Amino acid sequence: MADFSFDIVSEINQMELDNAFNQADREVGTRFDFKNTGTKYEKSELKITIESDTEERAKAALDVLKDKLVKRQVSLKHLEAKDPELSGKIYRIQCIFKEGISTENAKKIAKLIRDEGPKSVKTQIQGESLRVSSKSKDDLQSVMAQVKNGDWDFAVQFTNYR
Repeated sequence: MADFSFDIVSEINQMELDNAFNQADREVGTRFDFKNTGTKYEKSELKITIESDTEERAKAALDVLKDKLVKRQVSLKHLEAKDPELSGKIYRIQCIFKEGISTENAKKIAKLIRDEGPKSVKTQIQGESLRVSSKSKDDLQSVMAQVKNGDWDFAVQFTNYR
């Protein structure tokens, strides 16, 4: 009998990130409290820069972006927002989106599965993902529930369920 498996990953749905960015940009452009504050967003790959004339408006624009990310089901655990920095007369907030599971985090998940999970389950680190395999689908589903309920400082998703 063949082994069943799935991968534990930490990925961002790029289309949902773009949609959240566009919605936040549109809202900041139309809201009355952002008029004439010079507030704007700039996006490049997995980085968004928020610029505004005042620190409070920059923080408010970050809150708008976070709200849109949550509505588009992009986990805020992917977002790493720096503190507002003054550059000339403009306040900037750098927002970096993190993807992938680091090797030490993959080891933490593997240890949790090894210690508390079913004994028939095997784990294997593959780059920025963790492959979990077993002969029993039920064991894999219990591992999924266990990992989902874990308190991680990064978002986890499950892919390639076979």
